[in-house]
Amino acid sequence: MRRTNERLNLQNERLQEENERLRQKVADREKKVEDLGKKIEDLESQLAGRKKDSTNSSKPPSSDGPAAARRLKPARCRGRRKPGGQPGHCGRHRELQPPERVDQIVAVLPANCRHCGHSLPQQVEQANTVGGVHRYQVTELPPVQAHITEYQCHKVACSQCGQTTRAELPAEVQVSLFGHRLTGLIAYLTVGLRVPRRGVEQLLETVLGIEISLGSTQKLVEETSEALAATCQELEQQLPQEPVLNSDETGWRSMGERRWLWALVGGSFVFFAVAASRSSKVLIHLLGTVFPGILCSDRFGAYLKYHKGRAQFCWAHLKRDLLGILEFARTTDAERFSRNALALTARLFRLWHRFRGAVFDRAELIKRSIPLQMRFFALCEQHLDSKDKEVRVLASALFQHCDRLFAFIEHPGVEPTNNSAERALRHAVIWRKGSFGNQSRKGEVVTARLLTVARTCVMQRRNAVDFLSDSVRRHRAGQPALSLLKR
Repeated sequence: MRRTNERLNLQNERLQEENERLRQKVADREKKVEDLGKKIEDLESQLAGRKKDSTNSSKPPSSDGPAAARRLKPARCRGRRKPGGQPGHCGRHRELQPPERVDQIVAVLPANCRHCGHSLPQQVEQANTVGGVHRYQVTELPPVQAHITEYQCHKVACSQCGQTTRAELPAEVQVSLFGHRLTGLIAYLTVGLRVPRRGVEQLLETVLGIEISLGSTQKLVEETSEALAATCQELEQQLPQEPVLNSDETGWRSMGERRWLWALVGGSFVFFAVAASRSSKVLIHLLGTVFPGILCSDRFGAYLKYHKGRAQFCWAHLKRDLLGILEFARTTDAERFSRNALALTARLFRLWHRFRGAVFDRAELIKRSIPLQMRFFALCEQHLDSKDKEVRVLASALFQHCDRLFAFIEHPGVEPTNNSAERALRHAVIWRKGSFGNQSRKGEVVTARLLTVARTCVMQRRNAVDFLSDSVRRHRAGQPALSLLKR
């Protein structure tokens, strides 16, 4: 009996040891499964991040690249009209220029009578013309050649004392060997058309027969920048006084280091600045410690840190974030939140477009938008504790700054998106992709000034070449600079 008990105890000890070993093995397996699950989740998150582009995130379109997935267009509905002119469309054609604009008139007469074959006179004075004249105009570029002015400074002897005096060149001529119109054209080709310096050099030699060195081209661009200093300074001083400003920034390169190109869009002008950082210090430098107007932007932290007053967040960025959550949703919470938010966004913008179409006034817009604002606020509040991290972060941000989503409803001049600033930067982004950035601090200033004037002229529908040329002419003559502010 004693031996039997000892044997049973020994077996129990072995079973307990085996049980403990198996429990430890199961615990290790569970931990390993948990770690692998986290790793899979991280990899899925990274993969989703790589799949995101400008259509489902806040990434700029320039980051998509040629390898980006093709954007899917919605299926064409049956009965939708075909491309091109529709039945009944009167069409558009090039209008004839007025007679005073025509440089040459060529009279065309028929050689023979179409009916009997009799020869007809070939002079208008001799022909018996009947009815109106069929006018047909051909626009051609005349042979272009540079206009060269040679100043001959004579030495004149005085009849009184017999001494000689050499005439001095006019002050505006002594500055450069190239005229102000050519200088303005070179600056416009550089910033307005994004032609590289060597391209400008080849264009002038090929088209105008002007031989100019690469260094001279750069000096003329820098001279144009100096001529625009007072013009751009006036715009910079106007920034804090604007009632509404749209702001955005993009990456830039200078001397091989990272820089940021800022664009601030006012009511009638665009101001650019190249800065070493993307922080709120740039906004403090440009707008002061407190901006009294309405600042429109995306939800970047620098704007939140700087501006505590009235603001408008970009709904285009918000919509792309919601589409990204919906496209890569892994939870029911994410799908429900994004679908409901997108539905409210669509309803809100239908109201906005009807208001823009003068279907009703702003008071009616405010009245009809209040229920949608309340639903959007309640939707964000419901998902503050969501288990989905992306939903929780976005819902918390929108809940905290919900008042910054609807400024465009109440305040005239405020748009629901930040498209004006993004469009202003688009030209600079394309220019950046074809250049090596700046090579000095002076080059950063040149870039900012030329972009400011060129894009403002486009915004105001002014001739940029004429403005740049007149600015250079005034600068050489010591006259006050031109203004781009609309008084």
